[in-house]
Amino acid sequence: MAMAATAQQTPPITLKQLLSNVSREAPALLTDSAAILIRQAQAAEVRSSWLPNLKLNYQADIGTSNNTTGPYFGFGMVPSSSGGIRNTSVTTAVGDNLGIAALDWEIYNFGKYSAQNRVANSDVQVEQNQFAQSKYQLQAYTIGSYLQLLRLQDFLNIQYRNIQRNEQIRLSIQSLAKSGVRAGVDTSIAEAELSKARLNYIELKNQLKQLQLRVSEISGLPYQSIVPDTTVELSLINQPTAYLFAADTANHPLINFYKSVYQDNLERENLVKKLYNPKISLNAAAWERGSSINGNGQYNNVSNGYGFDRGNYLVGLGISYNLFDLRRRQLKLSTQKAATSYAMKNLEEQKQALALSASQADAEMETALERLKEIPKQLKAASDGYRQKLSLYKSGLTDIIELNAALNILYRAETDYMQAKYEYANALFQKAITQNQVNTVLNFLK
Repeated sequence: MAMAATAQQTPPITLKQLLSNVSREAPALLTDSAAILIRQAQAAEVRSSWLPNLKLNYQADIGTSNNTTGPYFGFGMVPSSSGGIRNTSVTTAVGDNLGIAALDWEIYNFGKYSAQNRVANSDVQVEQNQFAQSKYQLQAYTIGSYLQLLRLQDFLNIQYRNIQRNEQIRLSIQSLAKSGVRAGVDTSIAEAELSKARLNYIELKNQLKQLQLRVSEISGLPYQSIVPDTTVELSLINQPTAYLFAADTANHPLINFYKSVYQDNLERENLVKKLYNPKISLNAAAWERGSSINGNGQYNNVSNGYGFDRGNYLVGLGISYNLFDLRRRQLKLSTQKAATSYAMKNLEEQKQALALSASQADAEMETALERLKEIPKQLKAASDGYRQKLSLYKSGLTDIIELNAALNILYRAETDYMQAKYEYANALFQKAITQNQVNTVLNFLK
């Protein structure tokens, strides 16, 4: 009984309010939104990849200057010593310094920069569509959970009424047993039925609380405040045209996500084609040097080498192309085309699955409507039958077994009605979720 009192005291939360909280507070969505920021930062980084390299360097050195004739590969490890060749090895220390500004800039690469930018922007779009898909799926989960809360709340109310009826029967039996009209065994049977009803009520309360806790986790609301609005199902049932809406599967978040993945793979194909194109580069450098060896080859004081006395510049335009990149491009493009084909098949599979889900939702909708039309007859007959049996029992014209049978029939009719309302609302929302029309259905609610 405490649960019914709590439900009445706590103001209900509407489905729209719950969905709003989930979209703001759900941990999974917060994580996905952060992933979008990462992709956007990466796209900004890619857009800056065209920038040139301008390196500034200064060094002051002391050492010997001996050269000899002969070629060699430097491998980046052999220090350079410029100057003429002497007949003998000189061990006198030389002081010199060097300041250099060097520019290298890949000014044109036949579309690679633009292809990289398109891939980066496509990655952002995939992440955004992934977020939209996650949000839509979480919305569907929230709606399903809310309807389950409604179902459990209705079930609790039914169980509460069942307990009240069993208590009424027990009081009647106790009164009749005292007057000798009924046997004492009827009291034991009534107590057993009442206890079973109370145990069912306790179990239902636990199920409701567990579901409230799960919804609390994604909504950020205290679980005690997640009490469903019990008018939702009737609000939808009283809208005879609520299920008559056109499907919008072309813009469905699920389809949009797989479309963006397919488009992303197409952009990557284009990037592979551009990746191994020739590169035109601009190179420029300006440098100044000083040395303690003068123009006549005489060694001066080491300190005389730390000051600039010669300057040079060099500007060049070059083109480079690796012939073996033709094979690398072919292999990489083949791999990427396979990935693109996989993405396309995934898209087609999702379109077919969504079309099938839409057909199933329509079939469920039709069944739910037919069930709703028939259920009231069952409920009225069961209610009339119970009242008749209770009256007959009190008059001593039937036994406890038949009364309990009538009570169970009424209980089953009430749960069938509750289930029919739930299945109608669930089928309606499943149709809306599959056909991307959730907001259309939500507009029928408060």
